Amino acid sequence: MSVNKVILIGNVGKEPEVRHLDTGVSVATFPLATTERGYTLQNGTQVPERTDWHNIVLWRGLADIAERYVHKGDRLYIEGKLKPRSYDDQNGQRRYIVEIYAENMEMLSSRGTAPSQQPAPQQPVAQGTAANNDTSDDLPF
Repeated sequence: MSVNKVILIGNVGKEPEVRHLDTGVSVATFPLATTERGYTLQNGTQVPERTDWHNIVLWRGLADIAERYVHKGDRLYIEGKLKPRSYDDQNGQRRYIVEIYAENMEMLSSRGTAPSQQPAPQQPVAQGTAANNDTSDDLPF
């Protein structure tokens, strides 16, 4: 048995690049940054904060969601698998890259609408709650 599983929580480094293939399948790619906090060892040595960058690839429905809702700076939970590949660059040199093919994505940022959409109006305060400052009620605690 073998396992190829990656779980990341990080911030989107730039707007997703989305391509629509001839078959109608969508593919989105973007970098995701994960940061380990810096700390101080017992002997006083400072270990600086470290940021790693991951190449995220989303297919089909996840790519469509990313196209509409994911933006630079958003915080995401990504679950997927590692996919190494190689290619030849413009100079003919062989390059190697490791990508994360996401199978699950959760948006952790507080904003939930695309910039082109208007935010939903706030719900009115229900009567008898925060608008009522009467403290004579008997509270159960």
